Formats: sequence, structure tokens, C-alpha cells
Amino acid sequence: MKAFAELLDRLSFEPSRLGKLRLMDDYFRRAPDPERGYALAALTGALTFPHAKPGLVRGLIAERVDPVLFALSYDYVGDLSETAALLWPAQGASSGAPPPLSEVVRELRLGGKLDLARKLGAWLDALDETGRWALLKLITGSLRVGVSARLAKTAVAALGGKAPNEVEDVWHGLEPPYLDLFAWLEGREGKPDSRDPAPFRPAMLAHAIEERELAALVPAEFCAEWKWDGIRVQAACGADASGRRIARLFSRAGEEVSHSFPDLAEVVASLPFSDFSLDGELLILREGRVEPFGALQQRLNRKTISAKLLAEFPAHIRAYDLLSLEGEDLRPLPFIERRARLEAFVAKAASPRLDLSPLVPFTDVDELAQARADPAAFGAGVDAEAIEGLMLKRRDSIYVPGRPKGLWFKWKRDPFLIDAVLMYAQRGHGKRSSFYSDFTFGVWAQEDGGRRLAPVGKAYFGFTDAELRKLDRYVRDNTSNRFGPVREVVHGEAQGLVLEIAFEGLNRSSRHRSGLAMRFPRISRIRWDKPAREADAIESLEALVR
Repeated sequence: MKAFAELLDRLSFEPSRLGKLRLMDDYFRRAPDPERGYALAALTGALTFPHAKPGLVRGLIAERVDPVLFALSYDYVGDLSETAALLWPAQGASSGAPPPLSEVVRELRLGGKLDLARKLGAWLDALDETGRWALLKLITGSLRVGVSARLAKTAVAALGGKAPNEVEDVWHGLEPPYLDLFAWLEGREGKPDSRDPAPFRPAMLAHAIEERELAALVPAEFCAEWKWDGIRVQAACGADASGRRIARLFSRAGEEVSHSFPDLAEVVASLPFSDFSLDGELLILREGRVEPFGALQQRLNRKTISAKLLAEFPAHIRAYDLLSLEGEDLRPLPFIERRARLEAFVAKAASPRLDLSPLVPFTDVDELAQARADPAAFGAGVDAEAIEGLMLKRRDSIYVPGRPKGLWFKWKRDPFLIDAVLMYAQRGHGKRSSFYSDFTFGVWAQEDGGRRLAPVGKAYFGFTDAELRKLDRYVRDNTSNRFGPVREVVHGEAQGLVLEIAFEGLNRSSRHRSGLAMRFPRISRIRWDKPAREADAIESLEALVR
């Protein structure tokens, strides 16, 4: 546990990508099995502990530290793991040798719920501050050390001089602590054989197109598609050793979402193909029309799906790539060939819950810009409001996991912009734990013949480090009230800070006081120059996206 804690600590303070890779490479070469395998699982988010929750940590710290002191400290630090690690008063009599990471993971995964608090307390007693912080980060599942799953796989691939995509190809057939993966990378065994009949294949992603790339675009070399306002989904189907048909749905990151969409999994299993994997967009389609993203949210992240939800929000796949078919890996083929195979696949499937994402014809960049600005005029019809831009794909591009340069681009529609007033602020996490960096903002609404500010969203990015420091100082200097870790900032007709907010869309929401919910809000500009009374109102906000 000590070596793993030191790795996390150094990663959290290392700003460069190459520096993080060097730290992980050194750890994976030095740490023994199974310690390094569980460390890799933690860095890639592959560990889940059913009984270890943040509430358990709060309960333990409450037994040893004055609750008022903990509340004040948590408010100041802003991070549960760091606060508990610093405050924890180790009981010397019960302290022992620091536990190995493998023991901690084993007990957290297999141990019972009733004895977990005692074990966690003993581990915390045996560890120093850094070790306690790493242990609590592991338990709460939020490492926040600036390492993505892809970067961790890149580091481990370097052990055997492999490309990250080679690790990606076998990843979803492996289980922690990845003994067979390390044996292959170090040349002690052959490549792991994934026998999963319906595996996830790492997704290919697009870059946001830049002005210079758009200016240099050669239309004859690219195909254009609509960018749908749903979520990326991969549907895979195959048969296990007994011949039983297996169908799965995966998110872009490889998380299985079949349990949230059992109706769609049944459709995938019923298609007239024995073995396939396709890439597309998960949408809600009613009466031949794509519903807004808010309709899809009704079915996301639910443990159980009622018959009513299945009937009211029928799931649909709009396909745009075919990755494998009847045992043949199609990813090495050029996009235009995969597209032809996909068209034939969808035609033969003949399913009302699966259709083809249409190509958008264009002759030059100006025509592309017109299609992006007005999808309805370029064939999108009633689905125009469910389109958030364009996807541009090289006709000769093979399907490469990750985000390769120059092959796929996304050209999203310009965001909506409003001017809103800062109302509340809260400290961030990790490196932002000492700054007020999470901001709630509102717009004007009519009430009882007057005007009040109604909260409409929350944003925690879009600003520079220098702007964050200014916002933090403003919050501290203009706090009017406190609600636990939340500070209320002075706001009203005569005083308040206006923020220009960019967002992708607006949905009706019964969970928000304003009745509205924004998609992907972010702070695009701080309007030091604008009086709060001139901020936007709910009526203008609704009209903006109508």
C-alpha cells in the first residue's frame, strides 16, 4: 500500500503527461504481482467495492474527531479523503504494519459489510497521512490524480514495447490483477485470448475541428454525418460455448448498459446475424421522431426499468459504423468500405429499432457550414432539433481506438450564450480544494409582481487559472451567507457578478427550481462590465433555444 500511495501522491503533483508516464512505468516495473495489477485496476477505474462508501468514511471519522472540527476542516479543505487523512488520530496500540494493496482490495471486494468499519479503522491506524489519503481515495473511487484509463494503459503497454491499442484489444477480456496481461507484456506468456462472445471494442473518437483544419479540408476526402444529441453506444452479439446467444450494449467508455436498455438488448439478440459489433448513437425515437436528450435521461443510470418507462421511452440505435461481422474484424477497412457493409447490414436487419445515420452530401466547406447551421434544410427534417452538429470522417480512415489526429472531426453547432448572475459557490476537489471553483448562477424570473433570481445551472470549468483566482477572491469578499460548504454570494438588482454562460441545450426539469436544466454549461466569459440588473431572464432563455 505504501508504494501505491507514493505513486498516487507523485502523480497528483506531476503536471506533464510524460512525467506521469515515467512514474507509472517505474512503478509497474518495480512492483510485484498482484500489487501492480490492482494498482492498474484502480487507475483505470476497474475496481468497485459494494460496501465501501463515502458514508462509511464519515462515520469512522465522526467516532474519533469532534464533528464540528471535522465540518470546519472539510469546509476548508474541500476533499473528504484529504480531510479524513489529515485529521485521523491513529491509535498507537492498534497500529501494525501497513497492509499490502492486494490485501486491501481483497477485503474490500469479498469481506462482509459488518466488519468493514473495523478493518478500515485498523488500516488507517497503520498508515501514514499519505497512505491514509490513498486508501480513502481508493475506497471513494475518485483518485483525481490526472491519469485517464487510456494513459494508464499506455504506461503498462510500454513494459513490453506494445502499442496502447494492442492492450485495448485484449483489455475487456481481462480481470484484475491482470496476471496474464503482465506475463504477456514481459514475454513470459502469449497474448491473452479473450473468449468473450460479445466483447467491447475500444471506441474511435473525434477531435474538435479547428479553423486551420477546416480551411485545409479537401471535400472529396471526407464524408459528413449528423452528430446526434444522444449517447454513443456499441452493440455486440455472439454465442458462448454452449451456443447461447449473448447480446450486450456498451457506453463509449466500455461500461455495459444493457440493464438500462433490456428492450434494445433483445432487439440486438434477435437480428439475423450470428456474430457482429456495431457503433452508433443511442436515442429515444417516438412516432418516427428523435426526442430531445432529456427523454433519454429518463432511462439512463437506472437499476430497474419499469414497463411504463419501456413503453413511454422506446430506445433506438442509429448506426454509423460496423466493426465486425461473422468473425471478420472490419476495423482495418477504410471507412467507406465499412459504410457499405453497414448499409447492407441495416437493410438485412430490417428492424424498426435500428436504422442508418444518413450521410450529408456537400461540395465545399461553405455548404457544410450551411448544413451545420440549418440541418432541417439539408435533409434532417423533423429530427433537426436533435442534431448538435456534424461529424467529418476521412473516407480512407481505418477504425483506430482512441482519438487519432486527422481522421475524424466533430464540428458542433455554436453554443447558446446567456448572461447569468453568480449566486452560490463551493470549493472544488483535488488541486482546486482551496479555491471556490463550483459556481451556481441564475437568471431573472417574475414573482409576485417583482423580479427574483432563479438558479438555472452550475458550472466549474471554462475559465483560466488566473480567472479562477479572481473568482475565488470575489466569492470571499462578497459572501452574504453560508450553508455548510456552500457560500451565498451577494446578488440582486444593484449588486452582483454577471457570468456569460455557454451551454448546448435546455430541457424541462421538475428537479430544478426554475423548471429548466442546461446541458454542459460552462463559463465562457466574466462580465465585470455588466450590471446584474441587465442579466438575462427566463423568458429570453427559453426563447433562445426554442
